[in-house]
Order: sequence, then C-alpha cells, then structure tokens
Amino acid sequence: MKDLLNYIVTSLVTKSDCVSIDEQKNDGTINLTLTVDPSDMGLIIGKNGQTIRAIRKLLTVRAIAENIRVNLSLSEPAGLPPKPSEPPIE
Repeated sequence: MKDLLNYIVTSLVTKSDCVSIDEQKNDGTINLTLTVDPSDMGLIIGKNGQTIRAIRKLLTVRAIAENIRVNLSLSEPAGLPPKPSEPPIE
C-alpha cells in the first residue's frame, strides 16, 4: 500500500523529496498518514477534494483485492501560517 501511495503522490507533486508516508498496521487495517510540502497541498487535495478522494478509492480497490482495510489521512504540514479568524458578524 505504501509503495502504491508513494508512486501516485510523487507523480503528482512538484517537490517529491518532501513526500513522507507513515504506515501503521494493526488487525487487518493499514493506516497511512501522508505529509507533503505545503506548496503541494492543493495539488493533492484537488478541486473540492476530488484528487484525494480518487487516491483513496485507488487504495480501497487494492485493499479489497488483498482483503484488508485502508485509511488515508493527509497531515497538516508544519510551517503553514495559522488560518485567520473571521471577524464577528454584528
């Protein structure tokens, strides 16, 4: 699973050396945590989350073939500025 995810993600991003995948296995479930460069987050998420959804579907198809479960989470990269809070509506 990790190799498949690594292949897909490194093909999409501009800074492939910043791709990091953490894999944890327990009881027939694989939990994958993906970290990419902050400038590549938009490429991985895609418009309305379509790209990350498609990646999850590909991993699910492979997991069904191997009779396991897979979860993919995209971690928030360090170094991103905090999101500005919205001003209160009066």
